[in-house]
Amino acid sequence: MMDQCLVVHIPDKQPHDLHHQPTESVFASAIDPKHANQIVRRLNQIAPLEDLRHVKRIQKKVLEGGQIELLVILCLAHEGNNQLDNMPPLLQELISSHQLSPFITKVCKYAATSKEEWQEQCKFWPTSYHPRTYNIDGITGFSEEDSQSVLKFMQSAVEMATSDGMVVNAAVIVDPSAKQIISSACDQIFSWNTCKDNNCYRKPELSSSHPISSSRCNPHEPLHSNSSSNQLKQSYTDVACLYPRQWTEQQSHSQSSYYWHPLRHAAIVAIESSAARDRYLFSSEGNSEDRYLELDSDNSSWTSSPAKRQKTVCANGEDDDRLNAHSQTSDQPLARPYLCTGYDIYLVWEPCAMCAMALVHQRIRRIFYAFPNPNAGALGSVHRLQGEKSLNHHYAVFRVLLPEEALHKCHT
Repeated sequence: MMDQCLVVHIPDKQPHDLHHQPTESVFASAIDPKHANQIVRRLNQIAPLEDLRHVKRIQKKVLEGGQIELLVILCLAHEGNNQLDNMPPLLQELISSHQLSPFITKVCKYAATSKEEWQEQCKFWPTSYHPRTYNIDGITGFSEEDSQSVLKFMQSAVEMATSDGMVVNAAVIVDPSAKQIISSACDQIFSWNTCKDNNCYRKPELSSSHPISSSRCNPHEPLHSNSSSNQLKQSYTDVACLYPRQWTEQQSHSQSSYYWHPLRHAAIVAIESSAARDRYLFSSEGNSEDRYLELDSDNSSWTSSPAKRQKTVCANGEDDDRLNAHSQTSDQPLARPYLCTGYDIYLVWEPCAMCAMALVHQRIRRIFYAFPNPNAGALGSVHRLQGEKSLNHHYAVFRVLLPEEALHKCHT
């Protein structure tokens, strides 16, 4: 279906034109170098720059003749509040006591994400630049082997999304350490064969491409040959993440024979399937070793994932010898994965905010998607959830640029 692909990292912040970075107006003033430490300490107390921590408080200039001039930022200069009389009283007192002469200047609003951005920012006012001290595989580029692996798993997702000549979203969760699919699913906001029992879990037949798979989807929109990977000419109204509120306009479906649930997007169903897999393998009832061997007898290396594991001892521990023959950690009890920590997920379409947040909760490590979501995309098109600092987990996001007719080729 696809012979090659380009994988592009989606940064956690919207890239800015190097020469047109957003700026903020501030009050600044020249100060006597002898009083610099005293003034800066006082300013940090009465007018801290909470939203401009990347901006240095003092700028040093060398004037003609080699004379040194120090400029200091006093405070923000908000729109409609650019008059000195509107400054806080304590700041006015400081200005008066040191006979300062405030003026308005510009500083860059956001911290630099690259050395090039930082160099441009310092032309306005000095800022700090802190390069990444960590790396998630892929951010600095993929090897040929890794690219082929990404392509293979994305191909699996596209094949699922275009089954039966229709198109929906599809998700494939992968353990990258073993290069094994953990679970996969299509959109199931309306489906004829989705189990209504929350506790049900039927073990599917194993295959080389989909070891564990959720129920197949029943999408409703055919593909056409003019589809493009970058500028899709169709609306694809059955892709749940593209139209997350479409269920409010299709109440008539509730009268049909199929099961209806507006929250069963592909990523959510794949997470559910992964959890069901864990429950099946690590059930406290019955012989869990037998279940593990039956499900994964050909490849048990998924348990050696570098992901953080929540230790759970299997039942019937006396049968260790049998389990150890199929496990790489023969001297340790079988470890239950903690949610989806350390896993990757492949999606045909960029996820909506609901799905993206669910993947945060699941501790997904990397997200790969093929097509952008201009309506409700949460990872680059509309929002950038991966850059939200208040979250307690952050994943890396990549777009897989497929050949223009990838969807159509898969369909045919």
